[in-house]
Amino acid sequence: MILRRLPETLVNRIAAGEVIERPAAAVKELVENAIDADARHIDVVLEDGGRVLISVTDDGRGMTAEELELAVERHATSKLPDDDLVDIRTLGFRGEALPSIGAVSRLSITSRAAGESAAYAILIEGGRKESPRPAALGAGTRIEVRDLFYATPARLKFLKTPRTEVDHAADAIKRLAMAHPEVAFSLSDEDRTRFRYGPAQGDLLTARLDRLSAVMGREFADNAVAVDAERGGIRLSGYAGVPTLNRGNARAQYLFVNGRPVQDRLLVGAVRGAYQDFLARNRHPMVALFLDVPPECVDVNVHPAKAEVRFQDAGLVRGLIVGGLRRALEAAGHKASTTVAAAALGAFQPGTGGVGGGSMPWRQSSALPRELAEIAAAYQAPASTGVLDAFDAPSARVTADGYSESMAVPVTNFPLGAARAQVHETYIVAQTDTGIVIVDQHAAHERLVYERMKAALAEGGAKRQGLLIPEVVEMDEAAVDRLCERSGEFEELGLAIEKFGPGAVVVREVPALLGQADVTGLLKDLADDLEEFGAGLALKERLEDVCSTMACHGSVRAGRRLSPEEMNALLREMEVTPHSGQCNHGRPTYVELNLSDIERLFGRR
Repeated sequence: MILRRLPETLVNRIAAGEVIERPAAAVKELVENAIDADARHIDVVLEDGGRVLISVTDDGRGMTAEELELAVERHATSKLPDDDLVDIRTLGFRGEALPSIGAVSRLSITSRAAGESAAYAILIEGGRKESPRPAALGAGTRIEVRDLFYATPARLKFLKTPRTEVDHAADAIKRLAMAHPEVAFSLSDEDRTRFRYGPAQGDLLTARLDRLSAVMGREFADNAVAVDAERGGIRLSGYAGVPTLNRGNARAQYLFVNGRPVQDRLLVGAVRGAYQDFLARNRHPMVALFLDVPPECVDVNVHPAKAEVRFQDAGLVRGLIVGGLRRALEAAGHKASTTVAAAALGAFQPGTGGVGGGSMPWRQSSALPRELAEIAAAYQAPASTGVLDAFDAPSARVTADGYSESMAVPVTNFPLGAARAQVHETYIVAQTDTGIVIVDQHAAHERLVYERMKAALAEGGAKRQGLLIPEVVEMDEAAVDRLCERSGEFEELGLAIEKFGPGAVVVREVPALLGQADVTGLLKDLADDLEEFGAGLALKERLEDVCSTMACHGSVRAGRRLSPEEMNALLREMEVTPHSGQCNHGRPTYVELNLSDIERLFGRR
């Protein structure tokens, strides 16, 4: 074989394969160029998923005829005035996007520079460039990419259906739209306009939330807490959904560095670490986080598609994200997602198979004969005196010995109301000024015990109580060995154990916070946890998991009858305890139903 230099057109096509792997990549590069050109309106049109046509029109600064001719040359850019790859303040900077697209498609660029009287257009077909010519266009730039990958037909075989490719392009535009709320965006295909976002108004925080609401949905805006933290010259801002607003995958996690959407494993891992105390392992939070990092402290030139970054101090960034998210979630207090109530009400809606499934004839009372309508109205009128006298007295609960205990507690403006009843000895029903709250007593108390244990450990160690009669727990020898190897670490948590022969452990002290704990179940669960963690992982590194296991065994169990005082004490403690809106596994601890929603269930609204 003879060593030779490849033709320039082939070199460009090879390079294009690294940058433009699908239509969405071309859309992303073109929209980023429009944002860098200070555009305030960007419109994208796709045909056949971007195979036939990609059109991007903006009202940015535009280009002169000389700049047009240079813009389609490889590594020609206006974004590195000092040739400094460390100080990068724009989304694009390598000068690869336009020549790469032109190498594998039929590319036309029409542009009119600000202050110029005429526009110019240039054509590039499979890497072959024509000279600029006069054209008609208002201010800004219009780029049309036709027959993408016609010059590299093998790439076409790997594209998905048009709908899938449009979805990928939409995701790329939405990410940029979230980072730049001051810019208006639209995406259309041959069938319809997929979305249109107007420029958000107000200060950055308000504008950002409005844009996130438009992209991620109103439920995110209603259930998100603001994040604002700074450390070492790096600032973290954005919004994080409360833990009960979660998804089965991580697609609703949006991360940005200096306005650039990234999919970085360090950042994703930091988000997971911040929420690990509140969510089950198979659930993922909804977040939109924005990092402002000094350009010299981050390298954005480590990935061909600029999708990953590298930080000078990765530990600082991770600590900032974990700390900032946890402080924001703590500030949310006992708040749970409003979607919890919506899901509960959905079980009562027609066609869901829940209560009230099927038709709701009372909603059609206007079509009833007048006589029947009057009868129906009479049934909904207040009952006559004496009919419901029994319900006018203070609510009461009958104990096992047949005596009633008064549950008359004044309804105040407490967020979780006043306890009115205990249902199936598992759920507490409380009345608020605006509706009712249903609390899962075990899940709620589990979170409260957990938070108490964490606070006690942070203050220097958990208090312990000795067992009057030490409890012997039998289990297999391997489990006994795992537990006894970590007995010193358990003792710091308030749990004193010793080996009691080859197949048993004796428990002499337990954490005082656990009260009447199920010691046997606790030891077996801890042995299982140790097996899962692995022998080389210190318990202190998984302290939260151990505390969670202990809290589960020390909390009020379902089936335990509570007094009115105990129920109200539980509600008051939930109101002042951070994260009490969800248990340690991310499930909601309470559901709040507004009176207006309840009235709609019965056709009163």
